Amino acid sequence: MGCGAGFLNVPKIKGTHTAMKSGMTAAEAVENAFRTSGLKPGAEIGDYKTRLEKTWLWDELHKVRNIRPGFRAGLMLGLINAGIDTILFRGKAPWTLRNHHDHETLQLAAHCQKIDYPKPDGVVSFDKPSSVFLSNTNHEENQPVHLKLNNSSVPVNFNLRLYDAPEQRFCPAGVYEIIADEEGENPQLQINAQNCVHCKTCDIKDTSQNINWVVPEGGGGPNYPNM
Repeated sequence: MGCGAGFLNVPKIKGTHTAMKSGMTAAEAVENAFRTSGLKPGAEIGDYKTRLEKTWLWDELHKVRNIRPGFRAGLMLGLINAGIDTILFRGKAPWTLRNHHDHETLQLAAHCQKIDYPKPDGVVSFDKPSSVFLSNTNHEENQPVHLKLNNSSVPVNFNLRLYDAPEQRFCPAGVYEIIADEEGENPQLQINAQNCVHCKTCDIKDTSQNINWVVPEGGGGPNYPNM
């Protein structure tokens, strides 16, 4: 309900129509790829962005590109920026404010104090497996892993070595796990993709941008029947 600053005419955060249009455009691009050149599994749809740039959706999003990043400066400055950008420039400001990128904010493990998290009490806090169970997530047992690594050596040689494998902590479903042999040597990243709740935190937050979430085979994932 917020600050009651309706006089600034800030664009409403809806998005249903834009989601539908982007999906329709994606379907058109896929259909064209099948019809003209055939489509191999895992192939990129090269002209999707080009098609999207030609729609009203691209123009609409471009006009409000400065609204959200403007609030990084605080509520009042954000509102002033929104009013200037919307009313004065009508979405055609000669600048573009930079959005915040989560993966750039992570600090080296050596520069941080390790947090000793208390065990879940089952009343206010809960363990990850219990929460995953409530999501009713399901993936076919033998389907390909939908969490792709651009480079399989990065999780150990970079993420673990410099950042203490943050994917073990920022994933809310315990999908990523560092395992080692009995002597504690030869650590490897294990991906429990069947637990994935499709939040895409890993795709966004991974400091090396090495994790790529793709659509799982068969459309599996979380299922919230009571929502």
